[in-house]
Amino acid sequence: MKKAFLFIVAFVFFNIVRAQYVLRLVVDNVATKKLDDIYVAGSFNNWNPRDPNFKLKPFGNNRKAIVLKDLTPGKYQFKFTRGTWQKGETSARGVDIKNREADLNQDVSQNITIDGWKDDFPDKPKPNTATEQVKIVDTSFFIPQLNRTRRIWIYLPKGYAASRKIYPVLYMHDGQNLFNEQTAPFGEWGVDEVLDSLQAKGEKECIVVGIDNGGDKRMTEYNPYDQEKFGKGEGAKYVAFLVETLKPFIDKNYRTITGPGNTYVAGSSMGGLISMYAILKYPSVFGGAGIFSPAFWTAPAIYDEAVKAKIPGMAHKFYFYAGGSESGLMVPDMDKMISVIESKGAYHVRRFMAPLGKHNEATWRKEFPNFYKFIIQ
Repeated sequence: MKKAFLFIVAFVFFNIVRAQYVLRLVVDNVATKKLDDIYVAGSFNNWNPRDPNFKLKPFGNNRKAIVLKDLTPGKYQFKFTRGTWQKGETSARGVDIKNREADLNQDVSQNITIDGWKDDFPDKPKPNTATEQVKIVDTSFFIPQLNRTRRIWIYLPKGYAASRKIYPVLYMHDGQNLFNEQTAPFGEWGVDEVLDSLQAKGEKECIVVGIDNGGDKRMTEYNPYDQEKFGKGEGAKYVAFLVETLKPFIDKNYRTITGPGNTYVAGSSMGGLISMYAILKYPSVFGGAGIFSPAFWTAPAIYDEAVKAKIPGMAHKFYFYAGGSESGLMVPDMDKMISVIESKGAYHVRRFMAPLGKHNEATWRKEFPNFYKFIIQ
């Protein structure tokens, strides 16, 4: 009887784990530009606004639809675009809408009306919210490993100019989203304001270097591995740029503490993935990583990379964060990586899961102080 009970429990558990559902999205009405192609971007495709696999198809009279199959149970967020975020959906007054949501514990069908598009309305100038501690190092810093250029930002603590102190350095991806509302399409992290506040309360000071993402190159630059869906991975070259080109430049031109115990890397989503790869690949350079909502699903080989990695010493710090309102795989994927890291030795690992946390800058901004206080100790 006991064996039969255990078999039933195991069978039920197995079927729960492997359960997959269908999300059917039908756009019944579009206020304007009714003949244009429509795409859905969300936590199921890393918010790619022009993914050909997520283009809606004609469905009946003047309707368009898409059926997303084999989705694991969980909460998903999404929005509609016409191929770019500059042509994303809005309210009828041109105001950005909240992410749409679908909670999959069964097959779900939603009928949707799109009230407006961002490009239907004149651009409203965003305020420049960067504090005076934020400077542009270069608008077109050369990346020899990729033969491209990129804007580089730097945050210097308030006491930098009046002192001869040397400082730790945190390298962060998606630089346009870190400091300035004017350049952040989905809102900024507010890294400068957060650090000003923390440092005023006695927390350790730090330099932050922000590297803009490459727009349509982001999915490949932040992925070390080739993937049929996204293209040839360029993450190894991008991280080599950080280590071989950018860090030597920063160390030469600013007062930095150069060792791994005072050099960190952080990012979210694809930026979380490439931050994980950076510390695995260069543990003698980066002593800590902030891995926010990592898109490990785009690069399953990262787990093998972690298993093989030799991370010397006990000082390395890993800060993992995920939200319960992200994709169904986000938390399990993160926990899988944590298990690998913890099995390798006595590294400092901090895990935080916000049950209501979403996949957006506002959520990461809220979590950033906790990461900073952990990593900078």
